[in-house]
Amino acid sequence: MDYKSKITEKLIETFSPKFLKVIDESEGHRGHSGFIEGQQTHFQIQIASDIFEEMSRIKREREIHKALGEEIIRNIHAISIKFL
Repeated sequence: MDYKSKITEKLIETFSPKFLKVIDESEGHRGHSGFIEGQQTHFQIQIASDIFEEMSRIKREREIHKALGEEIIRNIHAISIKFL
């Protein structure tokens, strides 16, 4: 499954970001926990959205996890989120 595209699609749909970059960092984790050959397992999300302005960092992260849904969250190993 192309998780990078799915993540991008869900974040655009939910947050209408002013800026969004989803980076597949899986290859950089070769040999580490959670790495699976040929699969997308590690992502960095860089995002800026007006929706986040009144939210705490914890609330922002919870909302992102909620938007991505259980299917994505349970099938990838790690997500790093940078709010811009």
